Amino acid sequence: MGAASSRALARLGLPAQSRPAWLGVAALGLAAVALGAVAWRRTRPRRVRRLQQVGTVAQLWIYPVKSCKGVPVQAAECTALGMRWGHLRDRFWLVIDQTGNMVTARQEPRLVLISFTCNGDTLTLGAAYTLDLLLPLKTPTTNPVHTCRVHGMEVQGRDCGDAAAQWITDFLGTQPYRLVAFEPHMQLRSSQKARSPFGPSDKVAYSDASPYLLLSEASLADLNSRLEKQVTASNFRPNLVIAGCGAFAEDSWDEIVIGDVKLKRVMACSRCILTTVDPDTGVLDRKEPLETLRSYRQCDPSQKKLYGTLPLFGQYFVLGNPGTIRVGDAVYLVDQ
Repeated sequence: MGAASSRALARLGLPAQSRPAWLGVAALGLAAVALGAVAWRRTRPRRVRRLQQVGTVAQLWIYPVKSCKGVPVQAAECTALGMRWGHLRDRFWLVIDQTGNMVTARQEPRLVLISFTCNGDTLTLGAAYTLDLLLPLKTPTTNPVHTCRVHGMEVQGRDCGDAAAQWITDFLGTQPYRLVAFEPHMQLRSSQKARSPFGPSDKVAYSDASPYLLLSEASLADLNSRLEKQVTASNFRPNLVIAGCGAFAEDSWDEIVIGDVKLKRVMACSRCILTTVDPDTGVLDRKEPLETLRSYRQCDPSQKKLYGTLPLFGQYFVLGNPGTIRVGDAVYLVDQ
């Protein structure tokens, strides 16, 4: 130690030989402060994203057979592939023609009159003025598996048998059709290949592109205020109908929470002539409500490549977190 340093320590009342211990204590103190700062940064809570209630669940719908009558439910389990209620899953059955192409109400409007329900281990095909057909819940594994096409993309389906095929063929009365069922081991279709805004991990069975379609009562009321003949939510086949919000509020809900369920918005749903099929009569109008929607629900010009000239009504969502939702549940918007 130098003489100057010794004199400085003496003025502080510290002997020259105590310098190393003093410096060690100081070093330990600085280290403790540094470690404390790191620990605080690691343990401090992340910014809590606030939830704002924007409505309540008014209706829940499952459409077991694509384009056939929907089943209203009071509660539903939300999975990555859509809603499930008991043994019924959303769009897990499909009507196909002899070449394997999907058949929807665009080609056969009276499909919307066919009901498909489940009671125990029995499925029932039904329609007005027609005898019901009972089918086993589990399609026999000896039935053939068909390669089908939904919007040009291949997907498999197990044949539900000759009785189901004959029942649907007789009811529609136009050409031979068959009913197929999707099974968990079958390869899913890519949502992204159907609609580019979806992510690479988003998959569906027989749905057009999205496992969830959401619409608000206010948006429907706004449309009906412009129509001579009123329409219902069934014209648009949503899975969730939300009450208590403004018209088209759902257009800006990027992320919502309902109970434990989290849903993330992907894009708007563009509308076609299927919306002009009367769900009560099975008659295809080809005009309304589509023409009225075209008059005021066109996309922004910058999105023409995605939507074209089709009007937008309702929003597509994908699952962020699974769980069960019920009619009457509060719907919360996640503050970004």
